[in-house]
Amino acid sequence: MKKLLSQENSLEALAILFAIAAMLGVMQTFIIGKHFVIPTMILVPAIFFGNLARFGISGQRWAKHALFWVFFVMACHAFFALFWAATPREILGDLFFPIYGMVFLVLTTLCSIYAKKNKLF
Repeated sequence: MKKLLSQENSLEALAILFAIAAMLGVMQTFIIGKHFVIPTMILVPAIFFGNLARFGISGQRWAKHALFWVFFVMACHAFFALFWAATPREILGDLFFPIYGMVFLVLTTLCSIYAKKNKLF
């Protein structure tokens, strides 16, 4: 567990959280929602992030690069959403800028530290 909660594996920990959330979504949609096709599409990110986290923790360089780029693109998405996203702004109202701003700052910081600690570039 100590290895997982380090700066070298910060994106792996975040990927595990995404995989767990996706698995809970699969179970909720399948069991409670009684849908049978939708859970298979929700299962895709669970398997994707779960495997990236597993291989990243084991030290596979390709997984660390993939995790970096996935979360870097998410940070870029959050940055551009600050200027052009209409629907999240309507849903979140006054909380839009603090939430998306924090997501951008956290992801950017994690990606920067992760790349330096793992010597990706």
